[in-house]
Amino acid sequence: MPVKISSIELFQCRIKLKEPFVISLGSLTHAENLLLIIRTDEGISGFGECSPFKTIHGESMQSAFEHAQFLASGMIGKNPLDIAAISLYMDTVLYGNTSVKSAFDIAFHDIAAQHANVPLFQFLGGKSPKELWTDYTVSYKQPEKMAEDALKIKQQGFKFIKVKLGGTLEQDMERMRMIREAIGDEIPLRIDANQGWDKETAIQLLLNLRNANIQFCEEPVSRRSFLDLNDIQEKSPVPVMADESCFDEIDAKTLIHLKACDAFNVKLGKSSGIYKAQKIIRLAEENGIEMMAGGFLESRLGFSAIAHLAITSDWIKYIDFDTPLMFEEDPVTGGIAYSAGGKITVPETPGIGASIDPDFLKRMTSCTIKN
Repeated sequence: MPVKISSIELFQCRIKLKEPFVISLGSLTHAENLLLIIRTDEGISGFGECSPFKTIHGESMQSAFEHAQFLASGMIGKNPLDIAAISLYMDTVLYGNTSVKSAFDIAFHDIAAQHANVPLFQFLGGKSPKELWTDYTVSYKQPEKMAEDALKIKQQGFKFIKVKLGGTLEQDMERMRMIREAIGDEIPLRIDANQGWDKETAIQLLLNLRNANIQFCEEPVSRRSFLDLNDIQEKSPVPVMADESCFDEIDAKTLIHLKACDAFNVKLGKSSGIYKAQKIIRLAEENGIEMMAGGFLESRLGFSAIAHLAITSDWIKYIDFDTPLMFEEDPVTGGIAYSAGGKITVPETPGIGASIDPDFLKRMTSCTIKN
């Protein structure tokens, strides 16, 4: 007999950050996420999470909660192991909303790997855990504050630092000058404009940073201006990474066809989860495109899911899993563990290996969909 979904529990999860997380698109003081638990008739529970950004997904915690109820109402009695069919179902009944769909996808993969009695990375084709080292992000603030924050990150032993930019040419050059003055030239930097520049600013700034030990620049211009990426990429001495302009495999195919970038940032909240993220990864591998595995403001639950995925491809060269370290409260049991320098250990128990503290969930706004 096939496995069936018996109930789905949904939770609005709001956790305060230690300090505001600021990018060129705005400032956030809390992670406002959706958590869900999918339970099956054979007693397996799968956990999922998404972290919707209004400025990137067009979704919010509240809209994800409402759309999750709609999606869940059509999933009761379905086979949670048929992930392809459920992915098609979600796309058939609800356009877009990739963030909320990713929460369901993560939970289904958790169930499938538990059903197979293997860690998720093994279920996805990975053989054994490889070393993962996350960067840590300097928020988009005044130059003096960013330099101070970068120095603290260096003193904590992180091997890589990510810097949020997206202002004027003069402002961002001053930010970079002061950061390098504070931390020296040895630690590689990763810069992310979050669509904050126009083409001319992006090209000039990246030319100015040719000797600044920059690993790559993420999403320099508006994602609607992706046709400019090719020109930026051709003139830039710094590799260009597509983030907001690469949501799914269709975007990846377009960017590859245009030869628009050197790398992709793969996030489950953009791709609708692991199932479609694997399609992006296969395209990248076939075309020699390096990748970073990243996320939004998910807890260690969401990042545990993509950490398992990151293990499966040697073309995923960069890891950006720092935001759980910014939370004032950690509701996750199990999951990835952080150690000195940003090293990440991935659990080897069946499934994702992460769940949520039941006492924490009792405090959250919730609802349950069942027969």
